[in-house]
Amino acid sequence: MALLAMLSATAQTWSAPASALASTPLVSAASGRCLDVKGNVDTPGTALDIQDCGNQPNQAFEFTSAGELRTMGGTRCVDAYDNRTAPGTPVIIWSCNGQSNQVWRQNADGSVTGVQSGLCLDVNGAGTDNGTAVILWTCNGQSNQKWTTSTVPPAPGGSGPCDIYSAGGTPCVAAHSTVRALYGSYSGSLYQVRRASDNATRNIGVRAAGGFADAAAQDAFCAGTSCVITVVYDQSGRGNDLWYQGSAQVPGSSQSSPAKATSESLTAGGTKAYSLYINPGNSYWRDGHLTGVPTGSAPEGAYMVTSGTHVNSGCCFDYGNSETTRKADAAGAMDAINFGTECWFGGCSGGGPWVQADLEWGLYSGGSQSWNTGQRAFPVKFVTAMLKNNGTSRFALKGGNAQSGSLTTLWDGALPGGYSPMKKQGAIVLGSGGDCCKPGGGANQSAGTFYEGAMVAGYPSDATDNAVQANVIAAGYR
Repeated sequence: MALLAMLSATAQTWSAPASALASTPLVSAASGRCLDVKGNVDTPGTALDIQDCGNQPNQAFEFTSAGELRTMGGTRCVDAYDNRTAPGTPVIIWSCNGQSNQVWRQNADGSVTGVQSGLCLDVNGAGTDNGTAVILWTCNGQSNQKWTTSTVPPAPGGSGPCDIYSAGGTPCVAAHSTVRALYGSYSGSLYQVRRASDNATRNIGVRAAGGFADAAAQDAFCAGTSCVITVVYDQSGRGNDLWYQGSAQVPGSSQSSPAKATSESLTAGGTKAYSLYINPGNSYWRDGHLTGVPTGSAPEGAYMVTSGTHVNSGCCFDYGNSETTRKADAAGAMDAINFGTECWFGGCSGGGPWVQADLEWGLYSGGSQSWNTGQRAFPVKFVTAMLKNNGTSRFALKGGNAQSGSLTTLWDGALPGGYSPMKKQGAIVLGSGGDCCKPGGGANQSAGTFYEGAMVAGYPSDATDNAVQANVIAAGYR
């Protein structure tokens, strides 16, 4: 097997928490693509590469108690070719044999090292294209040696909001909740907590597939100390996990801290759960432009369940599409739901809070800076907020009580002047505006509550919107 003689020093970073035991994709932090057995075959000697993530066995990996990294339904082991230990060694699959070249260690920085060689799983030449080979290389802490775990995309036909969106032809590209599964078959982790006493972390999952959060696991882990929520995991299988800005997983961020994990408990599905309770200084982010989040003028929709009683007028409690640069780049660079009591251009009714669109360079309650007779405030405990945008001419805002009743269409018409076409960049923001949270940045003064939400590719139909609202009501938020 010929290899490039020279490899970039940045080709090396994958993230896999040491607690991961189930078969799951390993997503390259550099490219957003999945570790993959080339050609989806189980032939011993087949090389590993990176490919777009999909629901298939050649992208599902399991770290065993013996240190093996198994794939193809557990029938093959990841192997350093020919027992070699030099940088540049190909990484392949082979029949599991217990030899040291098949023993791997997960590291706290997200890298995966071969125990025999001490080298890291690395994307050859720092490549990000489909088909780029995975090799062993000297560990250097760069993003193409880090991998994030991601749950295999749930099978279609379930009863969650993302199943509804998929059935409507607008699949979820990011799905987040601290309360419940958003697919009927989802059985992975919802979020991670970190406790103050020893900085240990624990993933909080669902009590059963398609069900509600295991709040008891959080209570037991955080007993006698305090906890924060470090990451809200993406349930779509695309690896669009939201880490708090200020964490090592959001390079260059410094002005945000994780939200307290126990600020608010609630009941959903008849069981206890916790919210992501955002106060000024809390914000979460992910660059998803390589993992399915719409960019440019591509159509997009989003919804979230939030609270009308924990709000303020600070900029900006957003959930949705934002800048990869974390700067206020241009009109149309964002496409995010905003919920709060700030009303920049008029067109808001009552004292708020209102469902608006943060399109960058403006929060819009309608299509212009004039009065919008369709707007109304939602000062109730649980609120469903929706935004959809076709990217070139039209956007719609909807809101409703998440406990009962139908959605109210707040706006359905033309984009504001200067916003056609949209210029979305494909990052995901939660709890702040887009120009956050780098040194000297702002837009991190909002208060708000996040229970669940999703972003979808395409422009959802009104029937899909209504079905999602009915599903939210059936979840039994109390």
